[in-house]
Amino acid sequence: MNKRVSLYTLGCKLNFSETSTIEEKFINNGFTKVECSQEADVYVINTCTVTENAEKDCRQIVRRALRQNPEAYIIVTGCYAQLRAEEISRIEGVDAVLGTNEKFKIFELIEEFTKEDVSCIYVNPQAKLNEFNLAHSTDSDGRTRAYFKVQDGCDYKCTFCTIPLARGKSRSMDPNAALIHFKELVKKGYKEIILTGVNVGDYGTNADYNLFSLLQSFVKVDGDFRIRISSIEPNLLTDEIISLAADNPKICNHFHIPLQSGSDKILGLMQRRYTVSDFKNVIYKIADKVSEVGLGIDVIVGSPGETEEDFLITYNFLKDLPISYLHVFSYSERPNTKAILLDGKVNKEDKKRRSSMLRILSEKLKNNFYTSMRDKEFKVLFEDNEKDSKILGFTSNYIRVQHPYNSDLANRFKIVKIRDVNDNICSVDKLITNSQTVELF
Repeated sequence: MNKRVSLYTLGCKLNFSETSTIEEKFINNGFTKVECSQEADVYVINTCTVTENAEKDCRQIVRRALRQNPEAYIIVTGCYAQLRAEEISRIEGVDAVLGTNEKFKIFELIEEFTKEDVSCIYVNPQAKLNEFNLAHSTDSDGRTRAYFKVQDGCDYKCTFCTIPLARGKSRSMDPNAALIHFKELVKKGYKEIILTGVNVGDYGTNADYNLFSLLQSFVKVDGDFRIRISSIEPNLLTDEIISLAADNPKICNHFHIPLQSGSDKILGLMQRRYTVSDFKNVIYKIADKVSEVGLGIDVIVGSPGETEEDFLITYNFLKDLPISYLHVFSYSERPNTKAILLDGKVNKEDKKRRSSMLRILSEKLKNNFYTSMRDKEFKVLFEDNEKDSKILGFTSNYIRVQHPYNSDLANRFKIVKIRDVNDNICSVDKLITNSQTVELF
């Protein structure tokens, strides 16, 4: 019987693309993939270190895996593993700890997946994190959506962030190689390709190419697909990229942009590379140029030095912007960051209250955005899944829609008219094809 492997991903879309590549290596070496809830011979946990909760989650997943199979071989890899290898090696049941580069060399480093008394650590220091390892979704992920890593690492020095320590300096995939792999994903039938990286907008830094030139080459590829950018810094979202999204339907009219704070004082303490005014100008430029654009914003509450006044400035700033949703994070103190040395620590109760206020605001913003799209027609990519007798999908501008389940819709683009908005999902009951309405009941 083939050995079984189960893989679990914590963190960002970049991690998901890398987990897919690791999974492919196991399958090519004769393993069968099983779900995390099932018994496996090897468990691989790809970790994140952005928040304290991600680290706690890692420990819980290790314990859960061992409950499934006490003799399973446990591999912990990813950002948490790169930064805290010794700490992870002391977690009961962990057999191997692999760093940022080493996670792609599992079968070169580990000959036998047999439990030993002592954990093995395979982690190179941060100074040697200069490789670019290809990662993208694979056949086992289905055909609807592919994550495609085109950039890794970060040269920014934000005071709260450990990612540059875990990932190294900014580096990018060669554009010719990227185009080849992009065409392969299209040929395999993926309808939406999400470009991922630590700092995607920094693609091609210190080279004679950039993200705009990469996007230009991608949209020229023949095929029925669309491109979504996972997240992009406001100072790197250029006029050229905005115009391309406005003019070319293959680029999703949706951007996810980190703000972190609406207070210039806090942005300065964070060592961000823009001001509140810069951010506002970018948002309104996008809203003016890109039709029915969806805009998601990252915000961190409770950073050192954030007073109640700073928070309310952020809240009111966001409330008045033409945005569609927020991703809200509570500041987590991370080892080896400058933020630890800053004064003005915010207590847990205030962080929790501020997070709650922003999440409620996010619900209002999303409901307003969805409601404003009612009775309009959109191209939806339906997913190959079923939930409560419904098939789900997303519009280009990132509106979640549902329709009575119909397997013929799976992994296909269809023009729909949005009807009702309920619990942050839009219902559609009519499919528009060739300017005619087709009832699907």
